[in-house]
Amino acid sequence: MKFSNTLIYWYLQNNRELPWRKTKNPYFIWLSEIMLQQTRVAQGIAYYLKFTSTFPTVFDLAKADESTVLKMWQGLGYYSRARNLHFSAKLIANEFNGEFPSTYNEIIKLKGIGDYTASAIASICFDEPTAVVDGNVYRVLSRYFGIKTPINSSAGIKEFKILAQSLIDKNKAGTFNQAIMDFGALHCKPQNPLCETCPFSDSCFASEKKLTKELPVKEKKVKVRKRYFNFLVIKTKDNRTILSERKGKGIWQGLFQFPLIESDKTINKEELILSEDFTNLFPSKTTLSLFNSKEIIHKLSHQHLHTQFWIIETKNSPEININWSEIEKYPVPILIANFLEAYQNKK
Repeated sequence: MKFSNTLIYWYLQNNRELPWRKTKNPYFIWLSEIMLQQTRVAQGIAYYLKFTSTFPTVFDLAKADESTVLKMWQGLGYYSRARNLHFSAKLIANEFNGEFPSTYNEIIKLKGIGDYTASAIASICFDEPTAVVDGNVYRVLSRYFGIKTPINSSAGIKEFKILAQSLIDKNKAGTFNQAIMDFGALHCKPQNPLCETCPFSDSCFASEKKLTKELPVKEKKVKVRKRYFNFLVIKTKDNRTILSERKGKGIWQGLFQFPLIESDKTINKEELILSEDFTNLFPSKTTLSLFNSKEIIHKLSHQHLHTQFWIIETKNSPEININWSEIEKYPVPILIANFLEAYQNKK
């Protein structure tokens, strides 16, 4: 109980002023929690304000088409979050009459919601004493209690959940959960934690043993895969281009892209022109130039995309389908959005 009281006392003096802290509306809390998965708070605030302004209720989000939702999400990455959010919004609006599920066991059934998000919503909105465990919580608990079980192992996930659950203040569940997350984000930081002014300094294992850099422990990461992308940016004399939706279950599903040729290594102009994929697309002569003089490396969690954008000027193509002036209406990966901004500025 002492741990909980100390933590909440710290929080009441140091908590961050965040827009979703001013409400207990589960729709808004859900939006914020989904956005903050894999996203820094500073970046997430602008998207949260934009979403809640455009879709003030779950019915508004449910009525939107997926392409609009993905366009609004552009730049946040991990687009499956947006697709799952939209899917669950339609379920809540159409099947539950707009009533958000009110217990952990019901919330976790929603698509795209795991233990952490269900615990956050259940505790903050409905006062259910179920503990959140995210990266901040792992860090605080592993350092304070000296736990060396890897946080990304099944044993570690279970151990930290049980511990967090044993510490939660059952009468102030939402406050406790927000307190421990804020404490990890602001005070017990990954690099350079503020140990000298820490309210737990006299009882923290990592501080006493000088192990803050070693804790928490993580198992070795999955090997990162390298991929080589060649985007063919087509421009006709009447200012049209090809943009198509990515299908399947891979990265960027539902987003739009230029024609793509994937190679097994970085290739030059001659190698691209001689490739079968290129000649199938452009059997007749075209003007071809490389836009980015230096290869762009776009880093995702398990893959690095070595990317080149090729500008292709051609008279016409049977697949030409979009006017350049309309491109900004389409949801695209941030990699392509950055290219488009650089391309427009260079013209």
